Amino acid sequence: MDCGVIMKELELKFPDGKVVKIAPAAKPFDLRSNGDIEVPPGVLGALLNGEVWDMHRPMNEGGDFRWLTFADDEGKHLYWHSASHLMAHAVKELWPDAQLAIGPPIDGGFYYDIDSEHIFTQEDFPAIEAKMAEITKRNLPIIRRELSRDEGFALFQKLNEPYKIELIEDLDTAPTVYEQGDFVDLCRGPHVDRTGRIKNFKILSVAGAYWRGDERNKMLQRLYATAYPKKELLKEHLRRLEEAQKRDHRKLGKELDLFSFHPEAPGAPFWHPKGVAIVEEIKKYWREEHRKAGYQEVQAPLILSEELWRRSGHWDHYQCNMYFTEVDKQAYAVKPMNCPGHLLIYKSRQVSYRDLPLKFNELGLVHRYEKSGVLHGLFRVRVFTQDDAHVFATPEQVEEEAAKIVQLIFKMYRDFGFEDFEVELSTRPRDRIGSDEIWDLGEKVLADALNSLGVKYKVNVGEGAFYGPKIDFHIRDALHRTWQCGTVQCDFSMPERFGLEYIGKDGAAHIPIMLHRALLGSIERFVGILLEHYAGDLPLWLAPVQIIVLPISDKQNDFATQVKETLADRGFRVEADLRSEKIGYKIRQAESLKIPYMAVVGAREVENKHVALRRHKKGDLGTFDLDAVTERLRGEILAKTSE
Repeated sequence: MDCGVIMKELELKFPDGKVVKIAPAAKPFDLRSNGDIEVPPGVLGALLNGEVWDMHRPMNEGGDFRWLTFADDEGKHLYWHSASHLMAHAVKELWPDAQLAIGPPIDGGFYYDIDSEHIFTQEDFPAIEAKMAEITKRNLPIIRRELSRDEGFALFQKLNEPYKIELIEDLDTAPTVYEQGDFVDLCRGPHVDRTGRIKNFKILSVAGAYWRGDERNKMLQRLYATAYPKKELLKEHLRRLEEAQKRDHRKLGKELDLFSFHPEAPGAPFWHPKGVAIVEEIKKYWREEHRKAGYQEVQAPLILSEELWRRSGHWDHYQCNMYFTEVDKQAYAVKPMNCPGHLLIYKSRQVSYRDLPLKFNELGLVHRYEKSGVLHGLFRVRVFTQDDAHVFATPEQVEEEAAKIVQLIFKMYRDFGFEDFEVELSTRPRDRIGSDEIWDLGEKVLADALNSLGVKYKVNVGEGAFYGPKIDFHIRDALHRTWQCGTVQCDFSMPERFGLEYIGKDGAAHIPIMLHRALLGSIERFVGILLEHYAGDLPLWLAPVQIIVLPISDKQNDFATQVKETLADRGFRVEADLRSEKIGYKIRQAESLKIPYMAVVGAREVENKHVALRRHKKGDLGTFDLDAVTERLRGEILAKTSE
């Protein structure tokens, strides 16, 4: 007699604490008929123990469960990933000989890399969109299948998809494919359950992209696109894209004469005087905030021995992004980060527990090799200033110090005008150094620091640095885009590798714990973010020119010069436009340069020793003497407001 196997029911725990029992191998779609389970409208998939799940994929384990809609980041990525397959399906029906590479979701949409003899242009976009709409109307079921490696190779050899075959060769696990009608794609998923779910799409652009980002490989064509479940959301996205083009920091940098790039130094910004003014103001503020927080500024050399980078672990994990040189037949590397230098400074003297926490900060110039195809204005460069710091602490101090860093990050972001943040805790990656016990402790320290402050965060499994877990901070700008800037990383391994010690209360030597942290990330990149966030209209305290003096005629030039010199002596960044131009023209040009204040002087102002004050985009504010102007500007600078 075949008794069979009695499989135990699975338990799903929902965010509200409700626990529901389900049959083994039940699918999220099956739960819709369970009267005990509330299903939100527009559900796209589910999250089971942190993993995104297809609606028709059987669940073989219980655990934490929640529904995903387009309102969730995971839901957006699921939707956009499915839309990338829809676009690839349309391309294959229009150009059957096209070969597919990869098509992931990205922030704001998706792309697909395609190898085709047909050169895609904007004239092709309507035809592709029409074919996508046609496939959507077919409402094809999207089916997930697991294959053996041999089945995967055979399938994609038959389909003449060499890029898919190469991807299968690199897989550690058996391949999975997704089918919709006659279209099949290699993919881990997840996806929506039917093509009819995907609506309101728009192909945005086409660009070149090397296969796997390697310029030694073939150049493919990358189609960028986006899709939204509602027309209104798509319209709003396209409006933001149009606004983003106006705010492009590369465009603003040229218009406002802030920086430039030149082929003589690819990926390295050349800062003009007005750009330097912004950078130096940020550095001045950064230094003062760190001084108040108990940091000591240090400076490490730009070039250090190759042996040092091998000892730190960067050689094994980062050498492809480093620059090397040779001095006296010895190998050296240009530093891509500052931490090994700070470790050597710590080690230069004996440290007692009374000295801890010891906090070193540095605005260190670093060099990292980036492929030419990914360089992008100030956002992706090869030379940049990292606002770096390292905190060395005892085990008893490290959680409190991590919490202090989090508070400092939030304080600085708010001073720069950012109020909306997202926080992520990233745990141990596959490629790492250090024992599991050390990683357990590091992850707990960072989680406890966030919990002690009541900070909401999500966990990114496997996304930590090779030497320790980390907290990443994302700021949201005026266009609702997120930018990862700050990071706090807990490192138990590197102090041990460098032989760092402190003398404890017991008189014995102990190894300190090291917190790596950056608040703004890269000064250069942060300037780009600020320019786009404010559309170049920077707050007064950051503006490269804070006030410009505009004489109505040449007769007032002497007084205008006196006003300029007085305001400059009082610490303001000030210019005077002494050209023989009409005052209306001077005002319009000052407005176009986004100068916050204009001090207009005519015959009456000269007589009364006053200026007629104007505010960018607001117009005339009235007549003031220079003491009143000084008080107004100083108050606005101190408050760090943006009118």
